[in-house]
Amino acid sequence: MSSIFRLYCRIYQFVFRITSIFLPFREPKILQGNNCLSQLPALIFNQGITNILVVTDSGLMKTGLVEPLLKQFDVHKIQYCLYDKTNANPTITNIEEAVKMYLECQCQGILAIGGGSPMDMAKGTAARIGNPHKSIPQMKGLLKVSHKIPPLYVVPTTAGTGSETTLAAVITNSETHEKYAINDPSLIPDYAVLDPLMTLGLPKNITASTGIDALTHAVEAFIGQSNTKHTEKMAIEAVKLIFENLPTAYNDGTNLLARANMQVAAYKAGVAFTRAYVGNVHAIAHTLGGFYQVPHGLANAVLLPYILDFYGVTASKRLAYLADSAGLSDPTDSCEQKAKKFIASIRALNSSMAIPEKLPGIIQEDDIPLMAKRAFAEANPLYPVPKIMNYIDFETIYRLIM
Repeated sequence: MSSIFRLYCRIYQFVFRITSIFLPFREPKILQGNNCLSQLPALIFNQGITNILVVTDSGLMKTGLVEPLLKQFDVHKIQYCLYDKTNANPTITNIEEAVKMYLECQCQGILAIGGGSPMDMAKGTAARIGNPHKSIPQMKGLLKVSHKIPPLYVVPTTAGTGSETTLAAVITNSETHEKYAINDPSLIPDYAVLDPLMTLGLPKNITASTGIDALTHAVEAFIGQSNTKHTEKMAIEAVKLIFENLPTAYNDGTNLLARANMQVAAYKAGVAFTRAYVGNVHAIAHTLGGFYQVPHGLANAVLLPYILDFYGVTASKRLAYLADSAGLSDPTDSCEQKAKKFIASIRALNSSMAIPEKLPGIIQEDDIPLMAKRAFAEANPLYPVPKIMNYIDFETIYRLIM
């Protein structure tokens, strides 16, 4: 990759960083605390919504977590249509089915309940409803959602994706195996419900992978070159909360304080990367999801240490700061020692939660060139990473985790 292309990427990122100052970024209004979900039906009704599309997945429906809310809708005389076919990596087909249901039921708003998949699914559905003459592929990328979307409420049942506060919806084209994001401030939800009771039944492996997903968001935002003082503050606080609370949430799933703190960490990390963006971890993880249906949080968790190793000295100062903030280093350590301790702490945290170091038997050698091409195209010129990766760098990472 030529030095001219690297210069082009940096100029693009600088211009976009300056331009983003004028974009209508906002944060959703929050309901927070034990059983705060019970306040949502009255809030929705008081906003004049009497018919709503509920987007979730079949797995969550089987847990029974959604039923009490649906009964509360009946009490408040709010009609609802239920879409529970969301895939782990929501597809264009999922979205078109939900759009049809929304229109047939004459809904006035959308409620997502679940992890990142239902929330991304709801955002994609809202984007299509607001832009009936645009397909999902036509809204791929930045600022393509040109019209107002329906009111959007989200109830995360995991602590990791940050989708409850972001402008992104990640969608999979099941025909081409392409996974990409729609990014627009209009997709930031109106309300986010952070109720730790909704995460109590979360399996340990999901608690682990979504927790490291949140860590990835915070770290990639902080070490990138498009930070503001606010995104730096949010990212640092998220990293500290995750190292302090994720082990407890994993080992004692009934600990409501740890669960609540992880929800706050995921939210703060979401605020950070909404404005400061992510990086090459996500570019690669999206291809693994698109080609092999690898869960996004798991892909991020496996990839994060390898990408941080690759950045080397270009990220060491920032990683050293995070190590200090999270209490993972000694005052006498050098900057590079602190950075290495931070990366080692991620590997140790992964190992303690049975997250594998690699993904054996998943990646096919013949797919690597195309995946590298797509990861490169996603990352460049937008992602303000510490060190820009070329095709060979991307291919090397795939082979490292095979």
